[in-house]
Amino acid sequence: MMAATPTPSRLQGFNMGFLGGYVDTLGFIGLFGLFTAHVTGNFVLLGASLADPANIPSLLKILAFPAFILGIAAARLLVASCERRGVDAHRPSYLLQLVLLIGFMACGMLSEPVARDMSALAMAAGLLGTAAMGAHSAASKLLLAHLAPTSMMTGNVTQLVIDTVDQLRGAGDAATTARCSKFFWPLFGFAIGCAAGAFLFLAFGFVALVVPVAILCLHLVKPSLDQA
Repeated sequence: MMAATPTPSRLQGFNMGFLGGYVDTLGFIGLFGLFTAHVTGNFVLLGASLADPANIPSLLKILAFPAFILGIAAARLLVASCERRGVDAHRPSYLLQLVLLIGFMACGMLSEPVARDMSALAMAAGLLGTAAMGAHSAASKLLLAHLAPTSMMTGNVTQLVIDTVDQLRGAGDAATTARCSKFFWPLFGFAIGCAAGAFLFLAFGFVALVVPVAILCLHLVKPSLDQA
């Protein structure tokens, strides 16, 4: 008998998308263009530096890619360990992201004001933030397959537009409607998170990371939020 596919949670999709957009934008503003969740941007930076030595990215931006990979690997090993022991991996996954984001926030606060010639603490903040988003991205793939991706929006926008066009031309069905909802909520959350992360960082600095920390804490203590 096949296991039932989890029903997409609007609140879970919104919150996880919000977290992804918030952290990525805050890191971009606070650490001079660092992409914590947008690994595509890191490929662009590395490619540009190969073609034009004048565009050599900072050491932090170079190290961000392996930090992201380490975050993914840590999440994968954690989930695999939970699977071997027959333990649900959602809470451990949230906890891993929480620990890394708290480290990002603490190092960021201690390094303020951050200068372009970054201190070791600012570097640590960026690498912890990137690792946190690597773990977040892995959790989205491994545990939240019933949701659309929560930190990579290109595919989400593409699918949502395709399904919306099909709905408008009368070619949609129940599955099309369900996909629209599935892809809309993480995308909407991500967009709101980007705006919130920008405004709150400019107002409060790295302490503004308390917002995604609080979101993870809520999902840790109230698993029912994942079913809302």
